[in-house]
Amino acid sequence: MPLPLWNAFLLAFSALLPLINPLGSALVFLGLAGEASPQAYRSLARRIAINNVVFLAVIELLGATILKFFGISLPIVQFSGGIVIAAMGWSVLNERDASADSRNKREQTDVRDQSQSSKLEEKVFYPFTFPITSGPGTLVGLLTVTAHISDRALSKDILAHVGVFLAIVALSVLVYFCYAYAPRITKVIPPNTAHGILRVVAFILLCIGVQIAWNGLQVLLASLIRP
Repeated sequence: MPLPLWNAFLLAFSALLPLINPLGSALVFLGLAGEASPQAYRSLARRIAINNVVFLAVIELLGATILKFFGISLPIVQFSGGIVIAAMGWSVLNERDASADSRNKREQTDVRDQSQSSKLEEKVFYPFTFPITSGPGTLVGLLTVTAHISDRALSKDILAHVGVFLAIVALSVLVYFCYAYAPRITKVIPPNTAHGILRVVAFILLCIGVQIAWNGLQVLLASLIRP
């Protein structure tokens, strides 16, 4: 594997892995999807993984151009995206225990099976792909990585972008397996432990959001103070 491709792959994979967080996102996905058949979970996981590859590949190729077209700077994306991530983490931290509704969900399962399946299909891109799998933080991270790997030499630039794309594919494969077998993961992990892990992931998500927002705010404040 050529050096620019390999370096870009490692950089993108290590930068995006904690942001996508396949295992933590799978717990959130399971909570939103609710009770469904294993086939439904595998089908949803496959479509989400494919959507994730296409979505992030488009952002990789066109993200910087879109920002320039609308006149949006990277610090602004960091600041606003960080606020959104922090809000998501805060909402998960404060949501009520899902086990309280388990009985009602079981009673309604027979009536809602078909309607719930169709509703889940409608949610494949939003919110399952964006922002559950790849949220604003992932987009900011991807934009930062692509800006960092840009090279004046066309051959190196192409190899670097291929490396980033391969990292996106590898992460999406991890997303597929975590999402497809999310019910099994929760069977192995006790419910209280799973809820605890979800709260820890939500707190980390809150901290990541605050950190990203602060990084953007620092640049914005420095531009105001600078003479």
